Amino acid sequence: MVRRHELTDEQWQALQPLLPVSGAKGRPRVDDRRVINGMLFKAKTGVSWRDLPERYGPWKTVYNRFWRWSRNGTLTMLVSKVRVIDEAIDELDREVSVDSSIVRAHQHAAGARRRTAAHTGGERVVWRADRTR
Repeated sequence: MVRRHELTDEQWQALQPLLPVSGAKGRPRVDDRRVINGMLFKAKTGVSWRDLPERYGPWKTVYNRFWRWSRNGTLTMLVSKVRVIDEAIDELDREVSVDSSIVRAHQHAAGARRRTAAHTGGERVVWRADRTR
């Protein structure tokens, strides 16, 4: 059973051959599908790394893989290749979500007319509507 925010079997079959080979010696790498599902869950729900469900393994493992892959370009490469494959199959579904309650302008961007110039250590200049200087 595929849970919400997780890869389906078809998606995994398309993604699996694109993943980099583990070059580290010693302990084998944690299951890629489980870690990628953890990354997707984090991206789609917005939970903190520490609040990832236990089914994705230790949060630190998912975070470390995400950080390492985003830093060395692996995630960018995966997204671009999967996007090309999906566009070729014509199954690409883009979703954009903007919450206006968190989009705010800085107080200085309000557009109010300035009455005095910023003091820079020199002569203080006062700008008025009735005079030029």
